[in-house]
Amino acid sequence: MKRLISFSLVVFVALTFLACGPKNKPEKLAPELAADAKVQFDKERYKQAIDIYTKLRDWYPFDKLAIEAEYNIAEAHFNMEEYDEAALAYEEFEKLHPRHESIDYIIHQQALCYFNRLDSEDRDQTHAIKALSIFSRLMKQYPESPYVNKAEEKRTACLKSLADHEMYVGRYYLKNKKYKSALHRFQTVLDAYPGTGLDTEAEELSARAKAKLADEPDDK
Repeated sequence: MKRLISFSLVVFVALTFLACGPKNKPEKLAPELAADAKVQFDKERYKQAIDIYTKLRDWYPFDKLAIEAEYNIAEAHFNMEEYDEAALAYEEFEKLHPRHESIDYIIHQQALCYFNRLDSEDRDQTHAIKALSIFSRLMKQYPESPYVNKAEEKRTACLKSLADHEMYVGRYYLKNKKYKSALHRFQTVLDAYPGTGLDTEAEELSARAKAKLADEPDDK
């Protein structure tokens, strides 16, 4: 009886393996998948392209086409303005392939994922801070890169966005008689973001805040 049960169990396992096995096998070779994905990508069917590139990457992780798939997955997300997913994909690509010939472009794209979401002066500036950091890193690590000039322009825009935010908050504090807090914000613009076109206003409002503090020394 025990032998019968054991035999039945073996047969069951074998049949289950045969039934499930083919589903896990690659449907196509890596070059075929790459060609299919490119067709979808070129037609701007990015979701379909990502699906195929993902299969290529997962089924053939050691094929050189897997690197191209990883690259194009990031590009597809970026083109769809899925910036969180794109940033993650670019960052992962840089970690896996730090010496790739296009690594300066990859870093620039990372920064753009944050830069393209810069918000108004009254909103949180996390994206500006992140973009500024990555653009600065690109300029430092790859000073000869053709993307340095673009990075410099966008880095300046990030600084302007941060300065605008500090001025916005400073004006709010000044209006509400929080002179010390206002002075701190205006001084930050002068110290951290000089040359962003706000120096004159920051100096004027800083002087006004100091004058108010002199008249009202107990102000906080």
